[in-house]
Amino acid sequence: MAIFPTVFLPLLLLTYVIHCATADSDDLVTELLSLQSRSKSGIIHLDDQLISRFLTSTKPPRPYSLLIFFDAEQLHSKPELHLQDLYTQYSLVSSSFIANNDVSAASSLFFCDIEFKESQKSFSLFGVNSLPHIRLVGPNVKNLQDLQDLYTQYSLVSSSFIANNDVSAASSLFFCDIEFKESQKSFSLFGVNSLPHIRLVGPNVKNLQDSEVMEQGDFSRMAESMSEFVESRTKLNVGPIHRPPIVSKNQIAFLVVTVLIWVRKMPLFLVDRNDPSKLVFFHQGSGMQLGGEGFAVGFLYTTVGLLLGVVTHVLVRVNNRSAQQVVMGVALVVSFWAVKKVVSLDNWKTGYGVHAFWPTSWR
Repeated sequence: MAIFPTVFLPLLLLTYVIHCATADSDDLVTELLSLQSRSKSGIIHLDDQLISRFLTSTKPPRPYSLLIFFDAEQLHSKPELHLQDLYTQYSLVSSSFIANNDVSAASSLFFCDIEFKESQKSFSLFGVNSLPHIRLVGPNVKNLQDLQDLYTQYSLVSSSFIANNDVSAASSLFFCDIEFKESQKSFSLFGVNSLPHIRLVGPNVKNLQDSEVMEQGDFSRMAESMSEFVESRTKLNVGPIHRPPIVSKNQIAFLVVTVLIWVRKMPLFLVDRNDPSKLVFFHQGSGMQLGGEGFAVGFLYTTVGLLLGVVTHVLVRVNNRSAQQVVMGVALVVSFWAVKKVVSLDNWKTGYGVHAFWPTSWR
């Protein structure tokens, strides 16, 4: 009988610890469900305190995922961001998800929002610098910024490997990703219990848990450390990392066009002969056109074309009729003004004009 304490006491303690952990997780889910029920659309409003309770202070794996809509009330007045329209659509997705799933499924994913002025600390934790922004925080996420940054670096290694190798070499190694919610069974096969996690499955691997694992400490140098890991395990050459250029293609094109204008002896402007302190961008007369004039007319034409594209392809998808009418009115006014400016410039430059006359029978 003396064996009982030494054998069963550790088991009882272990059972108690597991029970407490499960109880804490159940309490969090219950609290989330309670917050969800207070919202008509099922969206939970988060702040710094709730972010700490449900994410940063809770060790993964959590029994839930949070989909977070980042908002800022001071930016609602900027129509180009469409924050309020996007939030309306986000609310529809939230309410539809709750309506179309049973309690067990609906309690695994919660739709949330967070406002910048109330929760600037949380915005910093996520590394959110611009809006609109929506982030999914899975059950195994520890650092709220790491996964996105690491995935970006992983993408750079993948694209660099393909760009630096021929078809035969590139077809011997493939870069892949897998998401927990979609493939929980595969996570179990690999024995993955925490993130970030990168594995190399070689040609001779039978048991997936025997595949090569990239150590957590090797993530510090981002793409370079991932490249070294691949090269050391596969003996394949990844090559230099192809990072996005500092100067974009549009900026390069603008510089090239500017240079071509000067090479073709078509300056952007001239110095006024009567007053050397002034610059002349528009030359009167049909025999010559300055570069500045060409850019101005081209900009007006481009403005009209872009507005036409917005009205015919973007505005038709907006559900708010008042917004449609306002944007349509602005587009018509701006387009009319741009065309009028082009016609006026042509009349001034050529000396010709278009005049309307009443028919003789109407007089």
